[in-house]
Amino acid sequence: MSDDKPEQPANITESLFEAPPLAEQERMIEAILFATSTPQTKLQIENRMPHGSDVTEAMTRLRKRYDGRGVNLVRIGEAWAFRTAADLGFLMQKEQVETRKLSRAAIETLAIIAYHQPVTRAEIEEIRGVSVSSGTIDMLMELDWIKLGRRRMTPGRPVTFVVTQVFLDHFGLENARDLPGVKELRDAGLLDNRPPPGALHIPSDDPDTAEEQDDMFG
Repeated sequence: MSDDKPEQPANITESLFEAPPLAEQERMIEAILFATSTPQTKLQIENRMPHGSDVTEAMTRLRKRYDGRGVNLVRIGEAWAFRTAADLGFLMQKEQVETRKLSRAAIETLAIIAYHQPVTRAEIEEIRGVSVSSGTIDMLMELDWIKLGRRRMTPGRPVTFVVTQVFLDHFGLENARDLPGVKELRDAGLLDNRPPPGALHIPSDDPDTAEEQDDMFG
């Protein structure tokens, strides 16, 4: 009498390593994004999914499924998150915390970093024409709107500054190429209604403010 165990059919063995159907992968990604408090990168999502899942395709299908709904799946830098549809943002106004206005020095510094990143402190000071205090840089970093970038391969190897994913998320941007202009900053409460003469202006495509701006960013 043989002690050999009967072999399992090949299709049963292979099924143990098969990823679930795309519809189920969509549900899994949906659950992950709703359960996490911060935007998730593709790699972070993949690390939670069953082996062999096609995260890219499942994300594409999930994004299309939420098109036109009250919440949308949006890309924020290299990460993904569910956000209230842009045209329904007014419904959340009562839930929003009042944004603290930044000092003009902080706004100018933030604008220079956003439009010139990666940029060193010396370059910021050259563009502004005045020195940048450590307090201004520290405040922007505490807000998690800027962070340290790579060091320049120049004498002294100075650090550079770049905007963060939190900055992109705050303004509803997918990447740094879609930076806000004057109107968006004013709507966010970060600028007065009309800046004083000679102040730094941030480029904007808004026709109502275009004539006011002296574009120093080329």
